[in-house]
Amino acid sequence: MIWGNDGAQVIRTTEKLVSDLAAGETSDLICVDSTADLGNSSDWSGLSAGEPEEFTGKYWHEQAALDPQWSINLEGLPDGATPGRTYPGDVFYRETDDGLCVIDVAWTTLIAVG
Repeated sequence: MIWGNDGAQVIRTTEKLVSDLAAGETSDLICVDSTADLGNSSDWSGLSAGEPEEFTGKYWHEQAALDPQWSINLEGLPDGATPGRTYPGDVFYRETDDGLCVIDVAWTTLIAVG
C-alpha cells in the first residue's frame, strides 16, 4: 500500500469512526481533550475514508496547536446533501499509547451538486 501500515490504520480507524457516528453511536475514538464538532448522525451517513497523510501545519493552521499526527479527507456526500450544507470534510488524529484518537474535524460547505 502506498500509505504504509500507519496510513492503512488511519483508513481503518476512519471507517470505524464514520460507521459509529453514522449509526448515531458514541465513538470510543474521540480524544479525551477533543472539542471537535461531530455534528449529527446524518452528517456522516454516506461518507467514507479518503487519503491519509502525515499532518502538516502548512495547510491546517488552526489544527496545528492540537498536535495531530495524521489527517485524512472524507469522500462522498452525506445522504440528501444540498448546496449550502456543511458536512465533515477532514478528520485529524493524535497518536496515543492506546492508538489513534480524533482530536478535530474540519467541516466543508457543499457549493454545488453534480
